[in-house]
Amino acid sequence: MTITLRPGDTVMFTGDSITDCQHLEIEQPLGWGYPLRVAGEWGFRHPDRQVGWHNSGISGNKVMDLEPRWDRDVLDTQPDLVSLLIGANDVGWKDYAEDGYEIPAEDFRAGIHRLLTPLAERGTQLILIEPFLLPVNDAQRVQREDLDPKIQVVRELARTFGAHLLAADGLFAGLAATTGPEYWAADGVHPTPAGHAALADAWLRLVD
Repeated sequence: MTITLRPGDTVMFTGDSITDCQHLEIEQPLGWGYPLRVAGEWGFRHPDRQVGWHNSGISGNKVMDLEPRWDRDVLDTQPDLVSLLIGANDVGWKDYAEDGYEIPAEDFRAGIHRLLTPLAERGTQLILIEPFLLPVNDAQRVQREDLDPKIQVVRELARTFGAHLLAADGLFAGLAATTGPEYWAADGVHPTPAGHAALADAWLRLVD
C-alpha cells in the first residue's frame, strides 16, 4: 500500500548529515541530496499536487540529539508525512572507538519510539529509512556488528507504528554487489550523487 500525498500536504525529512546536505548553508532549503531530488521529481510527475517540502536534518545528530529539538523542528510544523533516517552516528566503533561512544540497541529503540509516538497519535504518515553502511575498509566491517541490530530495530518499529520502510541497507548492498561500494558512498556512509539518486527513487516508489 503506497502513501497518498494530497495538494497542500507538508512533508518533513529529518535525521543526520545524510539528510542535512548543507540545507542551512546553501541557498537551497532542502540541501543538495535526496530530499531535493524527491521534491523535484515529485513536482515533475505531479504538477497538480503541490506539496510543501521541508528538511530538518542536522549533521552529526544521534537519536538523543533529535529529541531536544523534535517539538520545534518537526511537531510544530504539523507535517502530514515525516521521513526519518537516523542511526549512522549511533553506531559505535567498538575496539576502534576513540571516545567510547556506543548506544545499545534498546536505547536506540526507545529513543525512536519516543519520537514516533506523538506523530502516530496525530495520524501522521511515516517513512522510516534504514541506516546503512557500505564497508570500504576493515574498521567499517567491524562496525556492522553494531549497525545490524539497529537496522532490525528500525524494521521492527516500522511494523509497530505502521510506517512504510525504505530498506536502504539492502538496497545499497544489492547495488554495490555489481559496482563496488564507493560508487554509491565513497566513504561508506555518505551517499554520492548516485547514492542520493537511488535513495530518492526508492522513496518515490513508496508514494507513487
